[in-house]
Amino acid sequence: MLALSYPHIEKSGNQPARLQRLPRIRVAQIVMDYLAYGWSVEEICRQHLYLTPAETHAAMGYYFDHQKEIDQEIKEEWEQVQGSTSQSVRSPFYIRMKAQGVL
Repeated sequence: MLALSYPHIEKSGNQPARLQRLPRIRVAQIVMDYLAYGWSVEEICRQHLYLTPAETHAAMGYYFDHQKEIDQEIKEEWEQVQGSTSQSVRSPFYIRMKAQGVL
C-alpha cells in the first residue's frame, strides 16, 4: 500500500490536519473558504496573505483525498456554533428587528 505524504500538512492521531508552518490553521479552515465562497487557491491566498500557494494546494489535495474526514470536522464545528448561538441571550436590537419581521 502506498502511503501518501502531504508537504506542509501535519496530522497527529485524532487531531485535525493542520499546516506545519502555522499549526493554528487547520485544513478545514482553508477548505471552508473553497466550499463557502468557491474561491480558487489563488483567491484564498489573496484573501489570506499569510498562506502560500504551496500550503493552500497541499491543504486542498489533503481535502480531496480525505473529504469524508474534513467534511465531518466542518459539520461538527457548524453544529457546535449553532448550539452555542441558540443558547445566547438576544440583544434588544435583535428582539425589535425580529418582532418587526426584518430578521
